[in-house]
Amino acid sequence: MSAAARVGRFYTAARRHPWVLGKVADWKIPLGPYTPAQIAVAVVGGFLLIKTIGWWSWMGPVPLVAWLLAIWVVRRPRIRGRAPMQAALGWVLLGWQPQGGRIGGRAARDRAARPLLGGFTIEDSTRPAQSVRPAPRPAGARSSMPRRTKPAAPVAAGVGPVSGVQQLLNRAGQSGGVR
Repeated sequence: MSAAARVGRFYTAARRHPWVLGKVADWKIPLGPYTPAQIAVAVVGGFLLIKTIGWWSWMGPVPLVAWLLAIWVVRRPRIRGRAPMQAALGWVLLGWQPQGGRIGGRAARDRAARPLLGGFTIEDSTRPAQSVRPAPRPAGARSSMPRRTKPAAPVAAGVGPVSGVQQLLNRAGQSGGVR
């Protein structure tokens, strides 16, 4: 009887360890391995200590011990679960992003302002409106949708229609429908 067994492999041990520098060829760095943050603190701190030796030389070995302690402290720092260099790169990239964000890889921008143009007509609504009959359907024409008719626009007695829509409605009422 052969039973098929499922095999699952997980390689998490390599992900648990940070990126470190521990060997150079066959030579092992003393007290290593070191993280990139430790190397950066060592180089920058050493440079500052050498350049400012006239300011701190009266304190004896205290600045040197503080420098070595700082190198030891940054061995595994985390900023919200991220390494310091990754966090710094994230802040730089955040500052580099457009203020409105991105859409499809391009900067999202508001459209340019345009003037909104329009017009209106003032009519005298105190006079009675003339009714317009809806156009009759041609014989044999059927529609699945009920036909909607718009109420006729009020037209003042003795005054012709003002807008193009009112003129069309007026013609439809006189001729019995628009064809």
